[in-house]
Amino acid sequence: MAGVVVVVGLLTALFSFGLSRDPTIVRSALIGREAPGFSLRTLDGTRTFKLSDFRGQIVVVNFWASWCADCLIEHGALAAAWQRYQDQGVVFVGIPFQDAPSASRTYLTSYGGDWPQLADPGSAIALHFGVYGVPETFFIDPTGRIAFKRVGPVTYEMLTDQITRLLPGGSR
Repeated sequence: MAGVVVVVGLLTALFSFGLSRDPTIVRSALIGREAPGFSLRTLDGTRTFKLSDFRGQIVVVNFWASWCADCLIEHGALAAAWQRYQDQGVVFVGIPFQDAPSASRTYLTSYGGDWPQLADPGSAIALHFGVYGVPETFFIDPTGRIAFKRVGPVTYEMLTDQITRLLPGGSR
C-alpha cells in the first residue's frame, strides 16, 4: 500500500508541476538583472558593437547557428520584426553560437539578416548569458536589464508582444 501511495504522489507531482510548464519559457537567473556587457566585432569585421552604447534602447539578442533547424524557422520572424522596429529605438543583434564564421556568413548571404551580426569567439558571451542551446533570445530593456528570455524559435507575435511591453507606454 505504501508503494502505491508513493507512486501516486510522484505522478501527481509530475502532472501538477512538470508537465504543466511551457519548456520554451525558461526563467533565467539573469531576468531582472543587468545584461552581461560585451564588445564584439561584426561577422564581417568592419565594426565593433558595444552593448553599453545602446543603453536607453530595447535590445533583442538572438543566439543562433547555421546548423540549427529552429533558427531557420524563426529567421523570417526576426527579419520582419527588425523591419518593423529598427526605426523605433529597438536594436536587434544576432550572435552565432558554436558556429564557424564562414558558415554563419554563408547562412546570412542565403537567408538575409541585415541587423548587426556579431562574432563571439569561443562562445564567451553566450556563456555569460547562460546559453546552452540555440535558438535563445533575450530582451533587454532600456535600463540594460534582461526582461525576458525565450528558448526555442521566436514568432513574430511573441517578438512584437515583448517589444511592445518594453516600449514607453507599454504594459510591463
